[in-house]
Amino acid sequence: MDSFPFELVSPEKLLISEEVQHVVVPGVEGEFGVLAHHAPFMSVLKPGVVKVYKTEGGEPQKLFVRGGFADVNPKGLTILADDAIPLEQLDVSHIDDLIKDAQEDVAEATSDEAALKAQLRLSHLLQVKAVEG
Repeated sequence: MDSFPFELVSPEKLLISEEVQHVVVPGVEGEFGVLAHHAPFMSVLKPGVVKVYKTEGGEPQKLFVRGGFADVNPKGLTILADDAIPLEQLDVSHIDDLIKDAQEDVAEATSDEAALKAQLRLSHLLQVKAVEG
């Protein structure tokens, strides 16, 4: 299987920059996989887990992302994450804090659009907690 360049960047630092075999990404319209030579496109990310397969058939490296963007292009895949934490470093209290923040955002929303965005984020975080927690 061909490999391709992958970078995962958060505002704090570059977390991953290497050749990989496969990446599974939590897009807002559904989870999607990226292999070498994938058609170009961009996607908004929902809170969830990015799974990075460095070798064919190997165990993935898992990172929680709070949101962001994925850019698939002829040069590879770049994820610009709002926040990214290796799953082994993520504890339930961190997800609980994010859920609490999202609940406050829902309660304090001043427009229907803001309320919808906050509710969607809250829903995604509750799904992450149910699956990963």
